Amino acid sequence: MENTEEEELLNLSLAIVADPGGENNRKRKRRVNVCKPLNPSYEVCEGKIFKLLQVREEMLKLDHKRKGVVEDGKGLHLIHLLLITATSVDENNVNSGLQNLIELYQSVSLMGDSVQRVVAYFADGLAGRLLTRKSPFYDMIMKEPTTEEEFLAFTCLYRVSPYYQFAHFTANQAIIEAFEKEEMINNRALHVIDFDVSYGFQWPSLIQSLSEKASSVNRISLRLTGYGRSLEELQETEARLVSFAKGFSNLVFEFQGLLRGSKLINLRKKKNETVVVNLVFHLNTLNNFLKISDTLKSVHSLRPSIVILVEQEGSRSPTSFLSRFMESLHYFAAMFDSLDDCLPLESGERLSIEKNHLGKEIKGMINCDNDEENKSCPRYEKMERWKSKMESHGFEGMKLSSKCLIQAKLLLKIRTHYCPLQCEGEINGGFRVYERDEGKALSLGWQDRTLLTASAWQCV
Repeated sequence: MENTEEEELLNLSLAIVADPGGENNRKRKRRVNVCKPLNPSYEVCEGKIFKLLQVREEMLKLDHKRKGVVEDGKGLHLIHLLLITATSVDENNVNSGLQNLIELYQSVSLMGDSVQRVVAYFADGLAGRLLTRKSPFYDMIMKEPTTEEEFLAFTCLYRVSPYYQFAHFTANQAIIEAFEKEEMINNRALHVIDFDVSYGFQWPSLIQSLSEKASSVNRISLRLTGYGRSLEELQETEARLVSFAKGFSNLVFEFQGLLRGSKLINLRKKKNETVVVNLVFHLNTLNNFLKISDTLKSVHSLRPSIVILVEQEGSRSPTSFLSRFMESLHYFAAMFDSLDDCLPLESGERLSIEKNHLGKEIKGMINCDNDEENKSCPRYEKMERWKSKMESHGFEGMKLSSKCLIQAKLLLKIRTHYCPLQCEGEINGGFRVYERDEGKALSLGWQDRTLLTASAWQCV
């Protein structure tokens, strides 16, 4: 039996590699509505959908009763079944897909171990893809968190995990060093252009670091131009940062908010100020290389002193569902597993992170190419691919200082305190940081999986 399962896994892997966009893509173009009344197997199909919803509801109710209880998830079997289910869904094999999803929901738990949890959210994503948006049950499975829930989940992850803090602290250290390098000529003025300011969580630590270098008679000016997804988000971010900056009287802080997609016009530049461009988790949101190219050309035209690039590490091609699914499964399995190093399984904060942040990303990834309103899949690439893109647009890599590495290692010691297990003699569990590209890049990984990479660039 074990040999048979190994052969099936091998065949599945070969199928994924062999058909990156051929027959399966043609099948997707012929995608039909699930369970049309004219379909001869309509009643059988409809019965399986109701069975699916019933089993999923039972899983959620059972989870509520057994909070904190960890059962043997039989991880290999679950992953095997999930991959078979993904193949059925990709081939639009409705009956097989529904049956496999029913079996998955009977075996997973949002309160179980990290494998059960991540498989549960991937099952939801596959169920949504199979049912399509036209199904009256789609919204039940794919329900998105409220803006407040999403913000709280992001805040929790930011606080307990080194993931986002590594990205922001590494970027800020490089920015500080670029500012210091030009301190004799920049009139103590720093202008940061952030292409995705989001909640603004990156900037309080920079404000504090700059304040430590300033005095009441020799103040430092920090101007932040930030792009945001909505006017409301920009206003909230501005209020948050202005309020924080008021606590530092030796710092002059200005914020200018721009909606994403706005052109960099009327960009006020002070004489000789140090200009920095922050591309942290931004380029992956541009769904084609033309947009990426236009953005990099725009950045180069500003002639900044330094460009900070931080991206998730991966190779999730938007054109091939199965390859994107496999790569995403590896990545999110590592993310769910890494939470063991930060929070106990029964933690309410952990459940919030998994449901309203990571779970939302998983469901979005699986269904991004089926979204008629916004057909855009995040473009996650390997570091080498981003390096090639940057170099072809007139940038060259800059060696990151030893301070960046020291700071990152210190962060892991502070932030990964929960897990009692040690990994290869390290006191920081499964997280690790390491230099790449001859010191021009710094990566954060979980065990043998690279999660994200930070690098610094200058105009040639």
